Amino acid sequence: MPLYDSLRLAVLIPCYNEAATVRSVVRDFRAALPGADIYVFDNNSTDNTSDVARAAGAVVRQVGYQGKGNVIRRMFADIDADAYVLVDGDDTYDAAAAPQMIERLIEDALDMVVATRHTDEHEAYRLGHRFGNVMLTRFVASIFGRTFTDMLSGYRVFSRRYVKSFPAHSKGFETETELTVHALELRMPVAEIATRYKSRPEGSVSKLNTYRDGFRILSMIVKLFRAERPLTFFSIGTALCALASIALAVPLFETYFETGLVPRLPTAVLCAALMIFAALFLVCGVILDTVTHGRAEVKRLAYLAFPAPGAQREATGATTTAAAATLAGRAGK
Repeated sequence: MPLYDSLRLAVLIPCYNEAATVRSVVRDFRAALPGADIYVFDNNSTDNTSDVARAAGAVVRQVGYQGKGNVIRRMFADIDADAYVLVDGDDTYDAAAAPQMIERLIEDALDMVVATRHTDEHEAYRLGHRFGNVMLTRFVASIFGRTFTDMLSGYRVFSRRYVKSFPAHSKGFETETELTVHALELRMPVAEIATRYKSRPEGSVSKLNTYRDGFRILSMIVKLFRAERPLTFFSIGTALCALASIALAVPLFETYFETGLVPRLPTAVLCAALMIFAALFLVCGVILDTVTHGRAEVKRLAYLAFPAPGAQREATGATTTAAAATLAGRAGK
């Protein structure tokens, strides 16, 4: 019997114009996880994605705000389960890996398991996308510490406490970055599992724009850096302004010590202004760092309001054992 047999499972599939693939995705996850509830959230598709998903047996819901991040926000808010499987509706991920990912989540009491993409198909995972993923993943690692090898994977399994504590600020494809940073910020137990990644079937078109969405992801990383590491972020501004002020002030001091005069008054004013800016950056960083710690505590409390899937299973098992013992005791009287 699988470890997750007594848990409520939800498969969440965000879709935009995926009529060519959503039937296969729903069918494959129904076969891999027979007891799971499968939800397709249609994000203003102009084809018959909703009809195809409904005919395949999925529960279909509509999301009006455009963008994958908006869809995930709605999914996490509306669906109640003990464990969640999030997967794109483009039929590129391996549904057969889902049971293993959920087992790992429960067995090790994790909060997120990420499916890292491995493929020999060039068209499935183009070199430019791989390079961008590696660079962005390393950038996040340099800011937030240990991270994943495939930060932008669209195939993940979450615990309930992860889902219900996730703030979901992003609107588009940058949501994967936010999902990763949320786990790192709360120092959640996480893991990765290598999975097969395949090309889109014929008739299916990628919605990802390499440069536009890459820029949005980079912008999200910078925003999260500012929001989650404000003291470090503003200290960079402090250092730059202070160094520029000192560099410009050195010749002024040399002239003053030699002649007793300050002939370049505008430069002196600029030096003073830069040093004031440096002080302001530092003060902003200190204040916002205090605010960030308060926000982190609130998210942590929201996270701790729910038990891990493994703990839920153990509690269910303990209750069942106790009930069986009570019935056996009564039968022996």
